[in-house]
Amino acid sequence: MSPSAVPTSTANGHFENDLNLSLVGLGVEYPPFLVGPEALETLANRFYPPSTALKKVLSINRFTGIETRAAIGDVDHPLVNHPNAPSIKELNDIFRQEGVRLSVNACKKAIKEWGGSVDDITHIVSTTCTNSANPGFDHFVVKQLGIRTSVEKILLHGIGCSGGMAAMRTAAHLALGSSYQGKPSRVLVLACEISSLLVRSELDSINQDQQTRVGVCLFSDCASAAVLSNGVGEDEGSKPVYELLGWKHQIIDDTEDDLGFDVDPLGWKVVLTPRVPTLASAAVSPCFQDLVKSIPEVHKDGQLPVAADFDWALHPGGSLIITGVEQAMDLTPEHLRASYEIYIKYGNSSSATIISVLNKLRESEGKERVIACAFGPGIALEMMVLRRRKEASSVVNSFEKSEANGNSDHDGSVAQNGAANANGVAQANGYGISTESASSQHEHLATDGAAIETALLSADGAAVNGTPAINELTIADGTNGSSASSLPVEDLD
Repeated sequence: MSPSAVPTSTANGHFENDLNLSLVGLGVEYPPFLVGPEALETLANRFYPPSTALKKVLSINRFTGIETRAAIGDVDHPLVNHPNAPSIKELNDIFRQEGVRLSVNACKKAIKEWGGSVDDITHIVSTTCTNSANPGFDHFVVKQLGIRTSVEKILLHGIGCSGGMAAMRTAAHLALGSSYQGKPSRVLVLACEISSLLVRSELDSINQDQQTRVGVCLFSDCASAAVLSNGVGEDEGSKPVYELLGWKHQIIDDTEDDLGFDVDPLGWKVVLTPRVPTLASAAVSPCFQDLVKSIPEVHKDGQLPVAADFDWALHPGGSLIITGVEQAMDLTPEHLRASYEIYIKYGNSSSATIISVLNKLRESEGKERVIACAFGPGIALEMMVLRRRKEASSVVNSFEKSEANGNSDHDGSVAQNGAANANGVAQANGYGISTESASSQHEHLATDGAAIETALLSADGAAVNGTPAINELTIADGTNGSSASSLPVEDLD
């Protein structure tokens, strides 16, 4: 095949109209426990004395807008109930068990939807920011899936919450390289994070250094996977879930100290400053404009589309990230409905979240084209334009929705694991918000986090030792409508 015949991006930065790249299978695996905000308070009260910093963190924890977070264990998990926080060796050992198990299940779901054989997988691109052992966790996933050991593997590290999208972007380039050679490419994309067991390490820092660390209020566990195909050798009748139209990666200048995940003897520590939500939201519009300019297919009568012409799969890093992008891009909650739902039900699962949002988005009717967007350390911004199959809005795989498949994403799991549904939202579809419209979800976040967000937008506190300065305000505690809480004003990517 000659280079001129290969679908690819051109020298002037524009994407051809048909890259022939598509996501042909998605899989998401959450662990079996959903823990509510009270779990953090329980652990804090068990092991740490009262302090100003801890009081602030627990106040934030009640007003993140997250109802439950996915975790590999409940509040009585042995590893978070030792006298000391688990060591990095203990964290690695549990990741080798639970992280690999979640990853294998997510991959099996993606492969099942694709309908192909593991023998046809040509590449694997994986990512995590909560494990750094060698060989990487992907090595053990390959063994358990029965994929040949000669499969080409790439393990991405150091990219945090943007990892899922960076892995898809990397997979797309690998697939285009195979297209150049006229070879089929079926790339298995995998993201896995186990964040819940870092709770004691974060609480240690809060207690010892009197730092207000909000990551402990937001992060959760998940594995997600996708199969990306270049179409070579595919049956003509095969139908993709999403087609890739183009993508963009950029770094926001001079922000490497604003967002990170530092190595620590007890795991990893979240680093962020109060600038993160504003920086991230402000960067979306110029990136969006550059990206849609580079994709002629999305132009309408010579005019560039606007953000509201697309559905949005935004990585739900925090409530202010979602509402900030919504406001900056003149969107409605309906555009971001999948991001709201995943955030409220499961929290922020770092790199694994974006595929979960894309998976959720296809369950509902919506716009043909989708903008996927995520932020990570750097600060890095990843953005991609996808086109979903028209039938995809009504296609929900039975193995994704059935309790019998072993997935924890099922009705009643909140009650089973002792996680309170603070707003009494119906559990009819296993996502905990089936009876709420996107506008209601937005209202829910606004109700729980309005004071935080208002103060965040005006906060000018300087970071001290990597910890944002905290301003305080007093608001009514929405849990009982009468008591007041002293509420720190910050949010996390």
